[in-house]
Amino acid sequence: MKQYSIKHHVNMETQQETKTRLLWRTEAIYKKLDTIYGTQGLIMKASKFDAIELMSSPVLQERVLALSRILKKNPTLNDRFAENQIPALLDELEELLIENFARRKVENELEQRIQQRIEEKYNDYIRDIKLEVIKEQKSSPENARTLKKLGKLEKMEYTRLNRSALDILRPTCLEEIIGQDKAVKALISRLNNPYPQHIILYGPPGVGKTTCARLALEMVKGSPQSAFCEEAPFIEVDGTTLRWDPRESTNPLLGSVHDPIYQGARRELAEEGIPEPKLGLVSEAHGGILFIDELGDMDPILQNKLLKVLEDKRVFFESSYYDPHDERIPQYIKQMFEQGVPADFVLIGATTREREDISPAFRSRCMEIFFEPLTREHIKRIVNMSATKLQINMESSVSDIISQYCCDGRGANKILVDAFAIALNETQQQEATVEVRQEHVYEAIQNSRLSTCCLQRASDEAEIGKIFGVGAFAYQGRLIELEAVAFPAEHPGEGSIRFNETVGSMAKDSVFNAASVLRQDSGENLKDYDLHINFIGGGRVDGPSAGAAIYLAILSAIKKKPLRQDVAITGELALQGKVKAVGALHEKIYGARQAGIKKMLIPAENGKDIAQSPPGMEIIPIKYINEAYKYVFVE
Repeated sequence: MKQYSIKHHVNMETQQETKTRLLWRTEAIYKKLDTIYGTQGLIMKASKFDAIELMSSPVLQERVLALSRILKKNPTLNDRFAENQIPALLDELEELLIENFARRKVENELEQRIQQRIEEKYNDYIRDIKLEVIKEQKSSPENARTLKKLGKLEKMEYTRLNRSALDILRPTCLEEIIGQDKAVKALISRLNNPYPQHIILYGPPGVGKTTCARLALEMVKGSPQSAFCEEAPFIEVDGTTLRWDPRESTNPLLGSVHDPIYQGARRELAEEGIPEPKLGLVSEAHGGILFIDELGDMDPILQNKLLKVLEDKRVFFESSYYDPHDERIPQYIKQMFEQGVPADFVLIGATTREREDISPAFRSRCMEIFFEPLTREHIKRIVNMSATKLQINMESSVSDIISQYCCDGRGANKILVDAFAIALNETQQQEATVEVRQEHVYEAIQNSRLSTCCLQRASDEAEIGKIFGVGAFAYQGRLIELEAVAFPAEHPGEGSIRFNETVGSMAKDSVFNAASVLRQDSGENLKDYDLHINFIGGGRVDGPSAGAAIYLAILSAIKKKPLRQDVAITGELALQGKVKAVGALHEKIYGARQAGIKKMLIPAENGKDIAQSPPGMEIIPIKYINEAYKYVFVE
């Protein structure tokens, strides 16, 4: 027992001696830091890295932790370590201290050399020295409170959340842009040549216009037949957010002049009364591409100013403070005022508006490329590709359900991500891998209050007085469901016509055209009937393209002949019975195809607008309305 007590006493003395040595080493590091930075400087550094309280702690581990934060310049260190780890940590801190001391010594020697050079060239640097003296006389703006806030800001820099799922799902190559093969090919060909042209991209939102423009430039950079070099910039801006002052005091797109009094040029220029031009995005895009999203929503006056830059390929600045004879003006400012600044770039504008809404001056200077609406098959491919990127397991029916509720890739990805979040947070979810099922998708759809894209669907059953026309809006086509019912008038020649009040005057005129053609071809007078024509679902019909459909619905109602419900027709009806050409034909065919239409009758004048019939649908051009009878009426 006595021998054990002696050994225990010796161990206690050894541990105490070790702890004392660690305390000495720790105090030695603190004294050296005080020598390097000074007492006030050391306190400021400790405040900056949230180490004030730890420095004054009686606990050795906390004092060592304070040294770690100061020397490693990291206020977020919170590691707790055992006493046996302190020697190794002090070794590391001593190395950092030696490195800081060496760096400080080199900096001091460099400062001495700079001071010596300043003294040698006193006459050249006298003004700068005076300014430095004035600055040195001022008290430092930093204190413990401000440095603590700075430390908090730096600590916040270490906190990061994961990227947005939509950012991860954004296409990274042209092969991932689904359903836009023609548009991608057209865009590449217009950029990958010695004479690239300005371009306007039309199409519905969420189909890849912006992403395609970004990726297209990367593809043609450095190509032998391309005008773009490897360093060609891609400058992107949203036209809806561009704000400018008509007085030209600010213009982020074209650039502006900072006058020495009102806007405040740089200090050395303002003191001399010299205006300073500030370059805009058109100059940053020099030699590359300026991409303006939502071009149609840009301020019209700003559009006209941009047109001037496109013509001149330069930006010119003006200021009443500029004196070309002032010798104090730097040469680069003189050149900017007198010669302008180069702004030779290719403009790519994207818009969801109709082409008629874009300035004719812009359209005349730009090539036009149209992005197609996405089909259900395209949406399915996008959903499957996104699930692979996010490593999501899902039932085979999920992509089909999402395709019924979305017409664009961005919207489809939002539903998929929402359904995945719901599946991930189920209380009973115990599986290692999460599976997205039908019920998750429907819950996400219900939460967003979405409805199916196609409210009208084709049918195999024929009906009397009911037919499908086709309309288009914002590069999306949809079926227009028309129905008509006719009753013999109580008194011949005194019948009435009832029509949707909200449809518009153009559609009502189509009814009168149909009445004239009907009387001319069959001798029937609509005044002998009480006729009710209804556009199911309401809405406004802006153009006359529903004229042929209105005529067939009226004829079916009067003759009691059933119409096929898997056939749609578009075209303006002329008084001679001709079916005249219409616009937005591609969008209308898309809408009919989405709704399951098998045959679509179009004006013969539009026949060359379509290269070939899309899969699963037959396109039939007709010149006169009576040519449609054999396709729409059931014998």
